[in-house]
Amino acid sequence: MIRFEHTDFLFGLILIPFLVFLFFYLLRWKRDTARKIGDVKLVKQLVRNYSPGKFTVKFLLVLLGFAVCVVAAANLQRRAENESITRKGVDVMIALDVSKSMLAEDFPPNRLERARQLVIKLMGQMPDDRIGIVLFAGRAYLQMPLTTDHSAARMYIQQAGPNAVPTQGTVIGEALRMSNTAFNSKERKFKSIILISDGEDHDAEAVQVAKSLTESGVMVNTVGIGSVDGSVIIDPETGSSKKDLYGNTVITRLNETVLREIARSTNGVYIKLDDADAAVKQIMDKLSTIGQKAVQDSAYVNYKSFFQWFIAAALFLLAVELFIPERRKVPV
Repeated sequence: MIRFEHTDFLFGLILIPFLVFLFFYLLRWKRDTARKIGDVKLVKQLVRNYSPGKFTVKFLLVLLGFAVCVVAAANLQRRAENESITRKGVDVMIALDVSKSMLAEDFPPNRLERARQLVIKLMGQMPDDRIGIVLFAGRAYLQMPLTTDHSAARMYIQQAGPNAVPTQGTVIGEALRMSNTAFNSKERKFKSIILISDGEDHDAEAVQVAKSLTESGVMVNTVGIGSVDGSVIIDPETGSSKKDLYGNTVITRLNETVLREIARSTNGVYIKLDDADAAVKQIMDKLSTIGQKAVQDSAYVNYKSFFQWFIAAALFLLAVELFIPERRKVPV
Protein backbone atom coordinates (compact mmCIF):
# COMPACT_ATOMS: atom_id res chain seq x y z
CA MET A 1 0.00 0.00 0.00
CA ILE A 2 1.37 3.38 -1.05
CA ARG A 3 0.45 6.56 0.79
CA PHE A 4 1.62 10.12 1.43
CA GLU A 5 2.30 10.83 5.10
CA HIS A 6 1.65 14.56 4.79
CA THR A 7 -0.95 15.01 2.06
CA ASP A 8 -1.41 18.71 2.88
CA PHE A 9 1.95 19.51 1.30
CA LEU A 10 0.68 18.26 -2.07
CA PHE A 11 -1.38 21.44 -2.34
CA GLY A 12 1.93 23.08 -3.21
CA LEU A 13 1.57 21.56 -6.69
CA ILE A 14 -1.18 24.11 -7.32
CA LEU A 15 1.61 26.67 -7.75
CA ILE A 16 2.90 24.93 -10.90
CA PRO A 17 0.30 26.43 -13.30
CA PHE A 18 1.02 29.84 -11.77
CA LEU A 19 4.76 29.42 -12.36
CA VAL A 20 4.11 28.35 -15.97
CA PHE A 21 1.96 31.46 -16.44
CA LEU A 22 4.79 33.64 -15.07
CA PHE A 23 7.22 31.98 -17.49
CA PHE A 24 5.13 32.77 -20.56
CA TYR A 25 4.44 36.25 -19.21
CA LEU A 26 8.21 36.79 -18.92
CA LEU A 27 8.77 35.64 -22.53
CA ARG A 28 6.09 38.04 -23.73
CA TRP A 29 7.61 40.87 -21.68
CA LYS A 30 11.01 40.21 -23.26
CA ARG A 31 9.54 40.35 -26.78
CA ASP A 32 7.66 43.57 -26.05
CA THR A 33 10.74 45.14 -24.49
CA ALA A 34 12.86 44.19 -27.52
CA ARG A 35 10.35 45.91 -29.83
CA LYS A 36 10.40 49.07 -27.72
CA ILE A 37 14.19 49.30 -27.76
CA GLY A 38 14.39 49.80 -31.51
CA ASP A 39 14.98 47.86 -34.70
CA VAL A 40 14.17 44.19 -34.11
CA LYS A 41 17.05 42.92 -36.29
CA LEU A 42 19.50 45.15 -34.45
CA VAL A 43 18.30 43.96 -31.04
CA LYS A 44 18.61 40.32 -32.12
CA GLN A 45 22.13 41.03 -33.24
CA LEU A 46 22.98 42.55 -29.86
CA VAL A 47 21.61 39.56 -27.92
CA ARG A 48 22.67 36.87 -30.37
CA ASN A 49 24.57 35.08 -27.54
CA TYR A 50 21.32 34.55 -25.66
CA SER A 51 19.70 31.09 -26.08
CA PRO A 52 15.88 30.97 -25.64
CA GLY A 53 16.04 27.19 -25.79
CA LYS A 54 18.49 26.92 -22.90
CA PHE A 55 16.42 29.44 -20.91
CA THR A 56 13.36 27.21 -21.41
CA VAL A 57 15.32 24.10 -20.39
CA LYS A 58 16.53 25.86 -17.22
CA PHE A 59 12.97 26.84 -16.34
CA LEU A 60 11.69 23.28 -16.88
CA LEU A 61 14.44 21.91 -14.63
CA VAL A 62 13.53 24.38 -11.86
CA LEU A 63 9.83 23.61 -12.29
CA LEU A 64 10.44 19.88 -12.14
CA GLY A 65 12.75 20.33 -9.14
CA PHE A 66 10.05 22.29 -7.33
CA ALA A 67 7.46 19.58 -8.02
CA VAL A 68 9.82 16.87 -6.75
CA CYS A 69 10.49 18.91 -3.58
CA VAL A 70 6.76 19.10 -2.91
CA VAL A 71 6.45 15.33 -3.29
CA ALA A 72 9.44 14.89 -0.97
CA ALA A 73 7.76 17.05 1.69
CA ALA A 74 4.60 14.94 1.41
CA ASN A 75 6.80 11.87 2.07
CA LEU A 76 5.72 8.98 -0.11
CA GLN A 77 5.59 5.78 1.96
CA ARG A 78 5.06 2.07 1.40
CA ARG A 79 3.59 -0.10 4.10
CA ALA A 80 6.01 -2.72 5.33
CA GLU A 81 5.32 -6.14 6.75
CA ASN A 82 2.41 -6.85 9.05
CA GLU A 83 3.55 -6.91 12.67
CA SER A 84 1.76 -8.52 15.60
CA ILE A 85 2.16 -6.82 18.97
CA THR A 86 1.36 -8.67 22.17
CA ARG A 87 0.08 -6.60 25.08
CA LYS A 88 -0.92 -7.60 28.57
CA GLY A 89 -3.72 -5.62 30.10
CA VAL A 90 -7.40 -5.41 30.97
CA ASP A 91 -10.46 -4.10 29.20
CA VAL A 92 -11.72 -0.92 30.83
CA MET A 93 -14.90 0.94 29.94
CA ILE A 94 -15.08 4.50 31.25
CA ALA A 95 -18.69 5.59 31.89
CA LEU A 96 -18.61 9.37 32.24
CA ASP A 97 -21.57 11.40 33.49
CA VAL A 98 -22.00 14.49 31.27
CA SER A 99 -25.31 15.72 32.70
CA LYS A 100 -25.66 19.43 33.43
CA SER A 101 -25.23 18.81 37.15
CA MET A 102 -21.59 18.04 36.29
CA LEU A 103 -21.19 21.73 35.44
CA ALA A 104 -21.51 22.64 39.13
CA GLU A 105 -18.46 24.59 40.28
CA ASP A 106 -18.04 23.18 43.79
CA PHE A 107 -14.89 21.51 42.40
CA PRO A 108 -13.28 24.33 40.36
CA PRO A 109 -13.40 24.88 37.48
CA ASN A 110 -16.32 22.42 37.52
CA ARG A 111 -17.06 18.77 38.20
CA LEU A 112 -16.88 17.74 34.54
CA GLU A 113 -13.48 19.30 33.96
CA ARG A 114 -12.10 17.63 37.07
CA ALA A 115 -13.51 14.33 35.80
CA ARG A 116 -11.80 14.85 32.43
CA GLN A 117 -8.48 15.51 34.16
CA LEU A 118 -8.88 12.31 36.17
CA VAL A 119 -9.54 10.21 33.07
CA ILE A 120 -6.56 11.68 31.21
CA LYS A 121 -4.25 10.89 34.15
CA LEU A 122 -5.75 7.44 34.46
CA MET A 123 -5.12 6.63 30.79
CA GLY A 124 -1.51 7.66 31.27
CA GLN A 125 -1.16 4.77 33.71
CA MET A 126 -2.84 2.25 31.38
CA PRO A 127 -0.64 2.07 28.25
CA ASP A 128 -1.37 -1.61 27.55
CA ASP A 129 -5.06 -1.66 28.47
CA ARG A 130 -7.91 -1.42 26.01
CA ILE A 131 -10.16 1.53 26.80
CA GLY A 132 -13.71 2.36 25.71
CA ILE A 133 -15.94 5.32 26.53
CA VAL A 134 -19.64 5.64 27.32
CA LEU A 135 -21.14 9.08 27.88
CA PHE A 136 -24.44 9.34 29.69
CA ALA A 137 -26.99 11.76 31.07
CA GLY A 138 -30.67 11.09 30.35
CA ARG A 139 -29.49 8.40 27.91
CA ALA A 140 -26.27 6.46 27.48
CA TYR A 141 -24.20 6.46 24.28
CA LEU A 142 -21.23 4.32 23.31
CA GLN A 143 -18.79 7.03 22.34
CA MET A 144 -15.83 4.77 21.59
CA PRO A 145 -15.50 0.94 21.59
CA LEU A 146 -12.60 -0.80 23.29
CA THR A 147 -9.31 0.17 21.66
CA THR A 148 -5.63 0.63 22.40
CA ASP A 149 -5.70 3.97 20.57
CA HIS A 150 -5.43 6.16 23.64
CA SER A 151 -4.88 9.32 21.60
CA ALA A 152 -8.40 8.93 20.18
CA ALA A 153 -9.74 8.28 23.67
CA ARG A 154 -8.18 11.51 24.95
CA MET A 155 -9.79 13.43 22.12
CA TYR A 156 -13.24 12.05 22.95
CA ILE A 157 -12.81 12.79 26.65
CA GLN A 158 -11.66 16.36 26.04
CA GLN A 159 -14.76 17.01 23.90
CA ALA A 160 -17.21 15.32 26.27
CA GLY A 161 -19.95 17.62 27.56
CA PRO A 162 -23.71 17.99 28.09
CA ASN A 163 -24.24 18.68 24.37
CA ALA A 164 -23.13 15.11 23.57
CA VAL A 165 -26.28 13.75 25.24
CA PRO A 166 -29.32 15.97 24.57
CA THR A 167 -31.60 14.18 27.07
CA GLN A 168 -30.87 15.24 30.64
CA GLY A 169 -30.94 13.08 33.74
CA THR A 170 -28.62 10.42 35.19
CA VAL A 171 -29.28 6.89 33.90
CA ILE A 172 -26.49 5.02 35.65
CA GLY A 173 -28.14 1.63 35.07
CA GLU A 174 -28.32 2.19 31.31
CA ALA A 175 -24.71 3.41 31.27
CA LEU A 176 -23.58 0.20 33.00
CA ARG A 177 -25.51 -1.98 30.55
CA MET A 178 -24.14 -0.05 27.57
CA SER A 179 -20.59 -0.41 28.90
CA ASN A 180 -21.06 -4.14 29.39
CA THR A 181 -22.03 -4.66 25.73
CA ALA A 182 -18.53 -3.58 24.70
CA PHE A 183 -16.89 -6.49 26.52
CA ASN A 184 -16.30 -10.01 25.22
CA SER A 185 -19.25 -11.91 26.66
CA LYS A 186 -17.28 -15.18 26.60
CA GLU A 187 -14.73 -13.92 29.12
CA ARG A 188 -15.50 -13.84 32.83
CA LYS A 189 -12.56 -11.73 33.96
CA PHE A 190 -10.13 -9.01 32.86
CA LYS A 191 -13.08 -6.57 32.64
CA SER A 192 -13.82 -3.39 34.58
CA ILE A 193 -16.09 -0.38 34.35
CA ILE A 194 -15.00 2.93 35.85
CA LEU A 195 -18.11 4.96 36.58
CA ILE A 196 -17.56 8.67 37.15
CA SER A 197 -20.61 10.61 38.30
CA ASP A 198 -22.11 12.83 40.97
CA GLY A 199 -24.91 10.27 41.40
CA GLU A 200 -27.63 12.90 40.94
CA ASP A 201 -31.19 11.75 40.18
CA HIS A 202 -30.75 8.35 41.83
CA ASP A 203 -31.35 5.57 39.29
CA ALA A 204 -33.43 2.96 41.10
CA GLU A 205 -32.22 0.06 38.96
CA ALA A 206 -28.52 0.98 38.93
CA VAL A 207 -27.58 -1.27 41.85
CA GLN A 208 -29.54 -4.21 40.41
CA VAL A 209 -27.82 -3.81 37.06
CA ALA A 210 -24.44 -3.67 38.80
CA LYS A 211 -25.17 -6.91 40.68
CA SER A 212 -26.05 -8.65 37.41
CA LEU A 213 -22.69 -7.58 35.96
CA THR A 214 -20.83 -9.58 38.58
CA GLU A 215 -22.17 -12.74 36.91
CA SER A 216 -20.24 -11.70 33.77
CA GLY A 217 -17.08 -11.08 35.77
CA VAL A 218 -17.26 -7.30 35.54
CA MET A 219 -15.85 -5.15 38.34
CA VAL A 220 -17.33 -1.66 38.66
CA ASN A 221 -15.17 0.99 40.30
CA THR A 222 -17.00 4.22 41.01
CA VAL A 223 -15.72 7.75 41.40
CA GLY A 224 -17.92 10.35 43.07
CA ILE A 225 -17.34 13.97 42.25
CA GLY A 226 -19.04 16.90 43.96
CA SER A 227 -19.85 18.06 47.46
CA VAL A 228 -22.39 16.52 49.80
CA ASP A 229 -23.52 20.03 50.80
CA GLY A 230 -24.36 20.75 47.17
CA SER A 231 -23.80 23.53 44.69
CA VAL A 232 -25.71 25.55 42.12
CA ILE A 233 -25.47 24.71 38.41
CA ILE A 234 -24.22 27.55 36.25
CA ASP A 235 -25.61 27.65 32.73
CA PRO A 236 -22.57 28.28 30.46
CA GLU A 237 -24.71 30.13 27.91
CA THR A 238 -26.43 32.57 30.26
CA GLY A 239 -23.96 32.58 33.14
CA SER A 240 -26.86 32.35 35.59
CA SER A 241 -27.79 29.55 37.98
CA LYS A 242 -30.25 26.88 36.89
CA LYS A 243 -33.79 27.10 38.29
CA ASP A 244 -36.63 24.60 38.50
CA LEU A 245 -40.18 25.01 37.17
CA TYR A 246 -41.14 27.03 40.25
CA GLY A 247 -38.26 29.48 39.92
CA ASN A 248 -36.23 27.99 42.76
CA THR A 249 -32.48 27.67 42.41
CA VAL A 250 -31.48 24.05 41.75
CA ILE A 251 -28.94 22.59 44.16
CA THR A 252 -27.02 19.52 43.02
CA ARG A 253 -25.51 17.22 45.66
CA LEU A 254 -23.18 14.26 45.47
CA ASN A 255 -25.08 11.03 46.03
CA GLU A 256 -22.42 8.79 47.54
CA THR A 257 -24.85 6.12 48.66
CA VAL A 258 -25.69 4.72 45.23
CA LEU A 259 -22.11 4.96 43.97
CA ARG A 260 -20.75 3.19 47.05
CA GLU A 261 -23.38 0.45 46.76
CA ILE A 262 -22.62 -0.15 43.06
CA ALA A 263 -18.92 -0.58 43.80
CA ARG A 264 -19.52 -2.82 46.81
CA SER A 265 -21.88 -5.14 44.93
CA THR A 266 -19.27 -5.80 42.21
CA ASN A 267 -16.19 -6.08 44.48
CA GLY A 268 -15.04 -2.72 43.22
CA VAL A 269 -13.91 0.37 45.09
CA TYR A 270 -15.68 3.69 45.62
CA ILE A 271 -13.51 6.81 45.58
CA LYS A 272 -14.58 10.34 46.39
CA LEU A 273 -12.56 12.52 44.07
CA ASP A 274 -10.51 14.98 46.08
CA ASP A 275 -7.00 14.35 44.79
CA ALA A 276 -6.70 13.04 41.22
CA ASP A 277 -3.32 11.38 41.73
CA ALA A 278 -4.51 9.53 44.82
CA ALA A 279 -7.69 8.45 43.01
CA VAL A 280 -5.68 7.10 40.06
CA LYS A 281 -3.46 5.08 42.41
CA GLN A 282 -6.48 3.57 44.17
CA ILE A 283 -8.10 2.61 40.87
CA MET A 284 -4.89 1.10 39.47
CA ASP A 285 -4.32 -0.88 42.67
CA LYS A 286 -7.84 -2.29 42.38
CA LEU A 287 -7.47 -3.11 38.67
CA SER A 288 -4.28 -5.03 39.41
CA THR A 289 -6.32 -7.51 41.44
CA ILE A 290 -8.32 -8.78 38.45
CA GLY A 291 -5.29 -9.95 36.46
CA GLN A 292 -4.20 -9.20 32.92
CA LYS A 293 -4.73 -11.00 29.67
CA ALA A 294 -2.48 -11.21 26.64
CA VAL A 295 -3.93 -9.39 23.66
CA GLN A 296 -2.47 -9.44 20.16
CA ASP A 297 -2.90 -6.34 18.08
CA SER A 298 -2.22 -6.95 14.41
CA ALA A 299 -1.28 -3.63 12.93
CA TYR A 300 0.88 -2.19 10.19
CA VAL A 301 3.28 -0.21 12.30
CA ASN A 302 6.24 0.15 9.89
CA TYR A 303 6.32 2.34 6.81
CA LYS A 304 9.23 2.71 4.44
CA SER A 305 9.74 6.35 3.44
CA PHE A 306 11.09 7.50 0.08
CA PHE A 307 11.43 11.25 0.69
CA GLN A 308 15.24 11.04 0.61
CA TRP A 309 15.18 9.82 -3.00
CA PHE A 310 13.00 12.73 -4.05
CA ILE A 311 15.25 15.20 -2.25
CA ALA A 312 18.28 13.74 -4.03
CA ALA A 313 16.47 14.00 -7.38
CA ALA A 314 15.49 17.62 -6.69
CA LEU A 315 19.06 18.56 -5.76
CA PHE A 316 20.34 16.87 -8.92
CA LEU A 317 17.87 18.78 -11.13
CA LEU A 318 18.70 22.10 -9.52
CA ALA A 319 22.43 21.41 -9.80
CA VAL A 320 22.07 20.62 -13.50
CA GLU A 321 20.09 23.83 -13.98
CA LEU A 322 22.82 25.80 -12.25
CA PHE A 323 25.49 24.62 -14.69
CA ILE A 324 23.48 25.25 -17.84
CA PRO A 325 24.36 28.74 -19.18
CA GLU A 326 21.79 30.92 -20.93
CA ARG A 327 24.45 31.98 -23.41
CA ARG A 328 25.39 30.01 -26.49
CA LYS A 329 28.53 29.96 -28.53
CA VAL A 330 28.22 32.14 -31.59
CA PRO A 331 30.82 31.96 -34.35
CA VAL A 332 32.77 35.17 -34.68
